[in-house]
Amino acid sequence: MRRLASVGETPRRGEAGADVSRLWHITLSVAGEATPLPDVRRGLERLADDHPFLLTSRYASDHAEIRYWEEARDLHDAAALALRLWGEHRRTAQLPPWEIVGLEVIGRETYRQRVAEGYGPPPASPVGVHPF
Repeated sequence: MRRLASVGETPRRGEAGADVSRLWHITLSVAGEATPLPDVRRGLERLADDHPFLLTSRYASDHAEIRYWEEARDLHDAAALALRLWGEHRRTAQLPPWEIVGLEVIGRETYRQRVAEGYGPPPASPVGVHPF
């Protein structure tokens, strides 16, 4: 179980008195100055290697969208993890020096309801790193 620096440790399922972790669907949008497409792609591929729960990334020369599932106790913890993802992996994955310009965090039930009603994000398919 990984330790979260700013929000404590995610409790284990079934621990007496512990909150139960939930799954959250994250969509993180980043943008900045234009970067050569091959560099953006390689960085996002390295990020996928560093962050095993990454579902899909879409990218252009000046922006990208990353979608994945995060396990956390509550929305605050999930959002904190998501907001740290880009910065913490910027150097190791050699990501562009872009800033986070959007974040959506929704629970699994809300995600499923949106998809079932036809107005939510479609399931991440194909999985991987793809141009817009």
